[in-house]
Amino acid sequence: MKEKKSISDALELAEKTREEMKSLKAENDQILKQAKAERDEILKDAKSTATAMIDDAKNKSKEEAQKIVDAAKDSIRSEKAAAMAELKTHVAALSLEIAEKVVRTELSSDEKQKALANNLASDINMN
Repeated sequence: MKEKKSISDALELAEKTREEMKSLKAENDQILKQAKAERDEILKDAKSTATAMIDDAKNKSKEEAQKIVDAAKDSIRSEKAAAMAELKTHVAALSLEIAEKVVRTELSSDEKQKALANNLASDINMN
């Protein structure tokens, strides 16, 4: 009878152990499921953060590129204006040189100087 009780106790203990193992497995499965859900959430957040950082970097790069382009356009406009001013100065200087040469040629002889003086005098008398 003692043997039967011992066998019965062993079977009962085995059944309890099996139930506990089943319960532990269920708990482990639940913990694993929860851990996977947390991992998925962390990965989702990380991807979202990475995407936001990339988008922010792209936007900053575009803004910087636009600033560089605008600065280059301003510089080109300034250089163009300076070049035009310099060109006008050269044109004016050349015009003066040409006028000086024409006047010297026109006034190279006494006869031409007298004719010019007579024209100027008659113009003054008319006014």
